[in-house]
Amino acid sequence: MKALVLTGVKEFEIRDLDTPEILPNEVLINTAYAGVCGTDHDLYAGRPGSASAVPPIVLGHENSGVVAAVGSAVTNVKVGDRVAVDPNIYCGQCEFCLTQRPELCDHLSAVGVTRNGGLAEQFTAPASVVYKLPDNVSLRDAAAIEPVSCAVHGLDLLNLRPYQKALVIGDGFMGQIFAQLLQAYGVHQVDLAGIFDEKLQRNKEQFGVSETYNTTREQIPADSYDVIVEAVGLPATQAQAVAAANKGAQVLMFGVGPQEAHFEMNTYDIYKKQLTIRGSFINPLTFRDAISLVSSGKMNIGGLISHELKLEEVQDFLEGKITGVSKAVIKVGK
Repeated sequence: MKALVLTGVKEFEIRDLDTPEILPNEVLINTAYAGVCGTDHDLYAGRPGSASAVPPIVLGHENSGVVAAVGSAVTNVKVGDRVAVDPNIYCGQCEFCLTQRPELCDHLSAVGVTRNGGLAEQFTAPASVVYKLPDNVSLRDAAAIEPVSCAVHGLDLLNLRPYQKALVIGDGFMGQIFAQLLQAYGVHQVDLAGIFDEKLQRNKEQFGVSETYNTTREQIPADSYDVIVEAVGLPATQAQAVAAANKGAQVLMFGVGPQEAHFEMNTYDIYKKQLTIRGSFINPLTFRDAISLVSSGKMNIGGLISHELKLEEVQDFLEGKITGVSKAVIKVGK
């Protein structure tokens, strides 16, 4: 089978690999689409994602496809089913798994990170992380179910109410997902801050965003929001998120920044405003919710996918040679 193999830091090779064998509890999937995200940029550059990727490895952790074979112990899917795959695999035995915090698993593994993923014509996954798709969810859209599930986990950590006024900082793919998701969760006003006029305008005209701020020339109002989602991961935008918080606000730090980065905040403000500041990591037990949100029409992720690429174009994309991308998916299957 054809596969794009990460062979070293910023090094890819197209290789012909053997069809992977499956264990009794595993599923073999003919890949349809694989999404590419910021985690793949990190893994390509030799930095860790949810875990470290050790070359040679096939990346691709946002995957959809069709079941080609199932192990003898598999009962939840069958050959021919259209599926999406939650990449994260938990040990089930560490302290965090046993106390209902599996996302913090001490032995976390992941499809497309620690084991071969969807940037190949076929890949395997435990049946426990393989989800059958509703008929009205396309395989193309299904390649973006995983990032939706990560956003669902982030919002699950917050106390959301309809009266709240919410701000999302970041007009990348994840920021735009959060803007839609907060509306789907019933928050009455959702605003978006970013740096691209076209994206900001589209979210206001097509996706229900109330107000937008282009932070290259506009100031986000201070002390104004009950819920703030930071979806960039830079010290400057993290500081903006805290500054925008009203009394009693909740700030979700979702954006993944450089490991060595720090930002400053006024500790008295945290005390006086009684702020809640939360981190959010991966997507425990949220994949079915994400599928349902897309299937119901409450999330329009297809409208955010801007580029459909080939395996041979992945390296150019990760090198920044393909511009104007909102979200890229790789068409792997025929």
